[in-house]
Amino acid sequence: MRTETLAGERLTLEVLPDLGASVLGLRSASGRPVLRAVDPAKVETSSQTASFIMIPYANRIAGARFPFGSEEVQLRPTTKGGLAQHGDVRNRPWQVERVTDAHLRATFDSRDFADMNWPWAFTALVEYRLHGPHLDTTVSLTNADTREMPAGLGLHPYFARRGDGVDPTLAFDAALTYDTDGQMLPTGPARPLRPEEDFRVPAAVGERSFDRVYTAWDGVLRLDWGTRALVLTADPVYSHLTVFTAPDGSLALEPVSHATNALNLAAQGVGGTDLKTLVPGQTLAGTVRLTLEGDW
Repeated sequence: MRTETLAGERLTLEVLPDLGASVLGLRSASGRPVLRAVDPAKVETSSQTASFIMIPYANRIAGARFPFGSEEVQLRPTTKGGLAQHGDVRNRPWQVERVTDAHLRATFDSRDFADMNWPWAFTALVEYRLHGPHLDTTVSLTNADTREMPAGLGLHPYFARRGDGVDPTLAFDAALTYDTDGQMLPTGPARPLRPEEDFRVPAAVGERSFDRVYTAWDGVLRLDWGTRALVLTADPVYSHLTVFTAPDGSLALEPVSHATNALNLAAQGVGGTDLKTLVPGQTLAGTVRLTLEGDW
């Protein structure tokens, strides 16, 4: 696949424009992977990349359907369990503009595709910027339709974990989480954390399995290996955080703008899901920054 490579003083980023403008790899100047290491020869979908973009909604929709206004919207299921998942831009080609050696901009227009799995027209933009020890990823979603549109966005980065045999501690300030069913869909409003779910005091994930969405998050998290650390800082639009222990041993830490299945939860009167509605021409946008600290 075509790869665009961005080079900064401290970081190198590889992007796949034809596969959702997904990230193939991010590494430090020493060559150490920051996100999970990916074999380019084995990448066929965005799920096999180091990070992908979720637009025009994030995570799962129960039954691939939801009510909105007077409509009952039915999408094509995209999982074996009959869910719609992770939006519909992550495996499609984006149009790329190179701004500088360390800055790339890519755009997407749903009207260019007759088979979009979303009944509203929209456009999207992603900008990747490397500067010093930072990678800034800015994503925006604009309603290009003539009707109001439900909207959400998110990033799905997979982080390398056991570097040099060390499992990092994870720390973030979030006070609430959701109980879920067998399809990892919330069953009601967010509730206070139990001790084993709480990362307000730094702790290693260890052998525990997670696929959990947190909210009341302050937008900051930290992975710390002792001699080095990685800090993620997200704009307030990313009010929710998904923590997922991936089968390959990496750790997905996903800033998202709304709860999983928010489209149905909001219709059921569940508060706090942070689902957005965009009027024609309105934009939803946010930036996530990754910062290297210590010996990378």
